[in-house]
Amino acid sequence: MSVLTVHNVGKAFRRYSSEWKRFARWFGLPSKPVSEHWVLRNINFSIQPGEAVGIIGQNGAGKSTLLKMITGTLQPSEGRVEVNGRIAAILELGMGFSPELTGRQNVIHAAGLMGFDLQQIQQAIPSIEAFAEIGSYFDEPVRTYSSGMQVRLAFAVATAYRPEILIVDEALSVGDTYFQHKSFSRIREFQQQGTTLLIVSHDRSAIQSLCSRAILIEKGSVVQDGEPEQVFDYYNALVAEKENSTVTVKQHKSGKAQTSSGTGEAKIESITLYNSKGELAELVAVGEQVELRITAVVLQPITSLVLGYAIKDRLGQLVYGTNTWHTEQVIEQPCEGSVYSFNISFPANFGEGGYSVVVALHDRETHMSANYDWRDLALVFNVVNLDKTKFEGGCWNQPSIEVKSLDAIN
Repeated sequence: MSVLTVHNVGKAFRRYSSEWKRFARWFGLPSKPVSEHWVLRNINFSIQPGEAVGIIGQNGAGKSTLLKMITGTLQPSEGRVEVNGRIAAILELGMGFSPELTGRQNVIHAAGLMGFDLQQIQQAIPSIEAFAEIGSYFDEPVRTYSSGMQVRLAFAVATAYRPEILIVDEALSVGDTYFQHKSFSRIREFQQQGTTLLIVSHDRSAIQSLCSRAILIEKGSVVQDGEPEQVFDYYNALVAEKENSTVTVKQHKSGKAQTSSGTGEAKIESITLYNSKGELAELVAVGEQVELRITAVVLQPITSLVLGYAIKDRLGQLVYGTNTWHTEQVIEQPCEGSVYSFNISFPANFGEGGYSVVVALHDRETHMSANYDWRDLALVFNVVNLDKTKFEGGCWNQPSIEVKSLDAIN
């Protein structure tokens, strides 16, 4: 049985000529609104127990509205949401904390609203206080808190008791790196214990490390539902999409979905990888010096040309990326018909496994202003450890370890 089912859900925000007409509609009486704006329409998906799902989309796509309907703080205009289990949610900074109450008082109030009695709350307060790590501020008014302190307290309360479903909005993007690591460790612990996770974030690495599935919402509708890497590739293409550009998805020979987009003023002609011997390679050794060779052609007049590339691991997480804007090698006023080669030399200081290369041609620092050609999975290669000391992880960072025997002092 699904722990969460969203069936044909839609949400419209309506404006009426008077509050009386709004009340009349609540009671089923005919009442036509002055204006009607649908934020979401025909949203359908289900989530199984223990599944981890990321919700992504551009600002204004309707993600936060969807989460509010799932948690019951907002009612859908059509369709239904079925929830089987207790939900803990961090949807907004502060989670409804009263600024005049202390952190401790807000914890008691928030946990009470979550359905716990006073004895359960009192038993949990020491662990909540310890996890939040805000010191003496725990007994100070919340209005004196920084945004990071509010997030610490909100997360500590929401996760004081393991829920069946944990929903996290962008709130965790606020705050310090230490607490983000601490929070994600707790989330992973809950996952291992069977908690279903629903997370909204623009952080590709966070979603790909936590989730096995992602849902992309665009203009109030679900446009992609699948593996996080595939969905994020499509999302990036949508973000870059401009007039006359196209987004295409096809099956790569590796079995993954390959997303391409661009307006076509410039095109990638070829991309190849060479090993330290100058040979074409699909297999390279850890730490081996390699060269990525890319050829591009300018098909129409453009003001500038920038090449960007990125290397992703097998899960689609970014390992490294840069472009010729950052390296101060922008090609200004390239002529129509010009062909350019880009030879990128670097050591393959990666862990063992499969990797892919993303390439893009655009005009400035990012592909947001003009996206000529964007290709995911433009090239794939594998890294093997032939001569390095055994290590774990995605990065080869050979240490120098000094071991000394210290005689005991009598």
